[in-house]
Amino acid sequence: MHTPSPAIGSADPRTLYQAACDHARRTAVLASVESLLGWDEQTKLPTAAGAHRAEQVGAVAALVHASRTDRAQGERLERLAESELARTGTEEEQGSIRRLHRDYQKQVRLPARLVEETARVCIDGQQAWVVARRESDWSRMAPWLERIFALKREQAACQLPALDPYDSLLDDYEPGALSSDVAAVFDRLRPKIVELVQACTSSAIRPDDAVLRRQYPLAAQERFVREVASRIGFDFSRGRLDTSTHPFCSTAGPHDCRLTTRWDENFLPTSLFGVLHEAGHGLYEQGLPDGAYGLPGGEAASLGVHESQSRLWENLVGRSSEFWAWCFPLAREAFPDALSQSSAAEVQRALLTVRPSLIRVEADEVTYNLHIMMRFDLERSVIRGDLAVADLPEAWNARFERDFGIRPPSDAEGVLQDIHWSAGLIGYFPTYTMGNIFAAQLMAAAERSMPGLRNDLASGRFAGLLQWLRERVHSSGRLRDPQALVTAATGEAVSERWLLESLWHRYGPPHGLAR
Repeated sequence: MHTPSPAIGSADPRTLYQAACDHARRTAVLASVESLLGWDEQTKLPTAAGAHRAEQVGAVAALVHASRTDRAQGERLERLAESELARTGTEEEQGSIRRLHRDYQKQVRLPARLVEETARVCIDGQQAWVVARRESDWSRMAPWLERIFALKREQAACQLPALDPYDSLLDDYEPGALSSDVAAVFDRLRPKIVELVQACTSSAIRPDDAVLRRQYPLAAQERFVREVASRIGFDFSRGRLDTSTHPFCSTAGPHDCRLTTRWDENFLPTSLFGVLHEAGHGLYEQGLPDGAYGLPGGEAASLGVHESQSRLWENLVGRSSEFWAWCFPLAREAFPDALSQSSAAEVQRALLTVRPSLIRVEADEVTYNLHIMMRFDLERSVIRGDLAVADLPEAWNARFERDFGIRPPSDAEGVLQDIHWSAGLIGYFPTYTMGNIFAAQLMAAAERSMPGLRNDLASGRFAGLLQWLRERVHSSGRLRDPQALVTAATGEAVSERWLLESLWHRYGPPHGLAR
């Protein structure tokens, strides 16, 4: 049996707590270097430098893992978990002890070799994905995905061996969630989403999105989306916006939040809603208590909660008539040739088009969830060994045809379209729909709390909504479980009914549907 070092064995709990927090902060600083390398790899890295970047990331990942599994830190956390402080301390103290101790228990089960190899292979895999997607060549990606899925199975078996392997991976993104529970929610949600999709697409009344497909010059888009992000509250003195193949938000420190988007001069929503989505993530990151950086109180509760913030700003704000009452004059000034003869109502109605499409990140809000449910089922089958990586393209195409009525004409528009699997983000996909569920419930609660919210949005006053989210969601970090956080914020147990009501309320009328 290991005997704790005398310094730890004799220290009082508050001294141990301070030492554990100091260690966690130092580890977070080191991990932020890995985050910055990842951002650079997706935005600025020369194409020939990928192999060396993989070595850099692997080396840093090994250092981070060594710090996370430091024996002295483990001893401190074991003592703290058994101490009176874990039961009678402040909410922050109790939550931090509980979270840090659980994090340590997961991390210490992972071999350093596995952590370093996974980090290195996933950088190489992402570089291969860029080429494979560009050339629509599955053969370039398949060997990398074989390795990545194998490494993730090994990770799952190590870190939470008592769980289903997919649940072990899901826990990294949505702590405490079980895939059986997620599947049950999706099973209730899917037929009702399909009902709405079928009703919208079969209706003789449909929005016309031609106004969104005019010429929108790149330079004007760049100025416009930056202005919109700034107006809703994103602080560019603490962040920046760049271009990447796949939009994302990456945080390298409490005052360093990086957003990316991609551009299409013939379809404005690509950049605008990419930025609104990623700025929603950024607002969450910028709203976390920076004094708790590196500790549970300064970290996001889960990816589902993170997605609730991005989807709330992207869809529940950004597609609303109130938002466009405010935003349209800015848009018309930025794009006079495209919008001089249009109206706010025309643009906003165009954004409510429901049309099954191939690409997830360009999908309408209603069909989007079907994209997520499909990916959840496929990746869970691969991790469990029920589906071979080699069979993913055909499984993808068959499922897509069944769910959407169209078959991807190429792998670039099918199985190769997302970066997630090449980056090792297995278990990430379901958090998008979980985020939609959380977002709808949070927005409904915000409207109950602030009867004048819609008028505020129409006047471009977003501070009230942002402050409500800061107080109800951002301020507690991950001191609470995701479901408990949303329940406390809204006063009700989490339910998908808010999402369904929101979708029918917003998308039904433009398609001539009543409910």
